Amino acid sequence: MPFEPVQAEKLSAAVIRQVEQLILRGILRAGDRLPSERELSERMGVSRPSLRDAIAELQTRGLLDSRPGSGIFVAEVLGSAFSPALINLFSQHEESVFDYLAFRRDMEGLAAERAAKLGSDTDLKVIDAIFAKMELAHGKRASSDEAELDAAFHMAIIEASHNVIMLHMMRSMYDLLKQGVFYNRQVMFRNKTTRSVLLEQHRAINKGLQARDPVAARLAVNAHLDFVEEALSDQLKADKNEAIARQRFEHELSR
Repeated sequence: MPFEPVQAEKLSAAVIRQVEQLILRGILRAGDRLPSERELSERMGVSRPSLRDAIAELQTRGLLDSRPGSGIFVAEVLGSAFSPALINLFSQHEESVFDYLAFRRDMEGLAAERAAKLGSDTDLKVIDAIFAKMELAHGKRASSDEAELDAAFHMAIIEASHNVIMLHMMRSMYDLLKQGVFYNRQVMFRNKTTRSVLLEQHRAINKGLQARDPVAARLAVNAHLDFVEEALSDQLKADKNEAIARQRFEHELSR
């Protein structure tokens, strides 16, 4: 008969598996600090030696970092999807911006569909709560806060899709976005009209998700990113035209 003796699992292995799952599911994020050894051992119900063994193994695997005097942190692994050379290449060619937006349209449209179908009630409450914060920031004309919430809103949808591969891939992409590699989100919030349009687009996305309508949610995401692409294209053209106009003006003054 194909049976084998059951072997008791080491406590450290159970700790490793739990921490790995928290990282995999995006609950523990890069840079998050773990509780103190005492607190963590009490929470998990394991001895300190078992906990130390688990942490040592997770450090060996590159998932945790020890910072002397500060504690244990989740390793900065999100940006590892792209080499520094490739990141630099992205930043120097504007065509990568539009490829990035096309990629987002495909991935986030799918994520919105999945979130509408598979997201829990709590997932949808998180998305709705972030949108409510966006409305408040918009009313206060806090464009910086609004831009940060914009990214958080989209990431919450991806989290609600419950696909861990998509989650980590898109977090890596958003990390580049925050670094300004593709474009500065603040550009999109330069004028009041654009900000209002963007808020209404996010409202439509949220409405589709809260109604658990996957088609409406995906169409709203597509419409939003189509608008972003067009607005960015117009802004890049305007910047080029302004540069040319300045050259003409400088030449005229020198005549």
